[in-house]
Amino acid sequence: MNNSQLQARKTNVIARGQGNMYPVYVERASGSEMWDVEGNRFIDLGAGIAVCNTGHSHPKVVAAAKDQIDNFSHTCVMVNPYEVAVELAEKLVEIAPGDSEKKAIYVSTGAEAVENCIKIARAYTGRRGVIAFNGAFHGRTNLTMGLTGKITPYKNLFGPFPAEIFHVPFPNAVHDVTVEQSLKALENMFKVDIAPSDVAAIIVEPVQGEGGFYAAPAQLLQALRKLCDEHGIVLVVDEIQTGFGRTGKMFSVEHSNVEPDLMTMAKGIAGGFPLAAVVGKSEIMDAPLPGGLGGTYAGSPVSCAAALAVLEVMEEENLVERAAQIGELFNQRLSGLREAHPQLISDVRNQGSMIALELMIDGDPENANTELTQRIIGAAVEHGLVLLSCGFYANVIRFLPALTMTDALANESLDRFEALFNSVA
Repeated sequence: MNNSQLQARKTNVIARGQGNMYPVYVERASGSEMWDVEGNRFIDLGAGIAVCNTGHSHPKVVAAAKDQIDNFSHTCVMVNPYEVAVELAEKLVEIAPGDSEKKAIYVSTGAEAVENCIKIARAYTGRRGVIAFNGAFHGRTNLTMGLTGKITPYKNLFGPFPAEIFHVPFPNAVHDVTVEQSLKALENMFKVDIAPSDVAAIIVEPVQGEGGFYAAPAQLLQALRKLCDEHGIVLVVDEIQTGFGRTGKMFSVEHSNVEPDLMTMAKGIAGGFPLAAVVGKSEIMDAPLPGGLGGTYAGSPVSCAAALAVLEVMEEENLVERAAQIGELFNQRLSGLREAHPQLISDVRNQGSMIALELMIDGDPENANTELTQRIIGAAVEHGLVLLSCGFYANVIRFLPALTMTDALANESLDRFEALFNSVA
């Protein structure tokens, strides 16, 4: 069976809304490499959207999952719990930023983690309102679509959305949005739309994911922490894409020395097995009544076992430090490409191994080059690459290499990307 035959079968039975970027069907993957059903090799620069931080099929993660399956695959952690879930929760509250006493809950997806943060914040504060940011992405469920600050493709056709959700601008140096402007908009919102005494939570990504890999300045996060403390608002930090070493810290918020009240964890947590969590201050986490939180597959024993192995691999292979090294390598190479194409590339930025290349037309950062972005993504497979795009203006190429990637493979992937860029620019 080849790629085109499989794509035809897929189109017949899977709704178009769950599309695929590439008609490339993976047969096997290892580390940062994948091979399709036709035997073609690809270097993966997406890591399953920041999921496989330890690389595809890391032997230690695979072994942990197999060992757990040999014992049992499911009992439901809310019915008959198991030690791997307790052990993982102990480690998650230990590695979470800040000195406050913390607790955790398990869910299955990042969107569920976000929704549960809002539930917990509302239970704790007795308030209704939630504030998010323009360009944010928090999930595809109804509530998380409401929190998401971008219409197409995430919210288009799917409304109405829940009430009492408000958005303010996110700082963005490339597009001249300052921290002061964001905080001023927040101050105006408190005068016009909702009083701070009615706000349950402010939710923020320390680096916007789908929004374009823009990092929240430390000044913003510190100001939000102060504002939330002043008004009794729960500060929620969404670390779904930024967590587990991706940014050169275990969690991106550590770059700003801010302790969240609640934080989401998912994607890189379990090396490709479905798992998500909320970790937060114990007093806040315990606000919901027993039975108010959970899910049938929440805290899957197989996923918990894999997550414990991921944490061991990260420590043994120094992957947090490695993320910073990989990010520096990519930044240097891509900055050279920018120098060669100053009219097309408006910015190269990274926080650890969250790396972005932003494209423009005729040297104008406000004139987003979405067409070139699409051409690059469309032609990537011809150059043996798997690439992702993102951005509020749909003009950002994002690079999410596995944190286990070697320098040799990173340079090979960048050689291929430079050839790809020059062929379509």
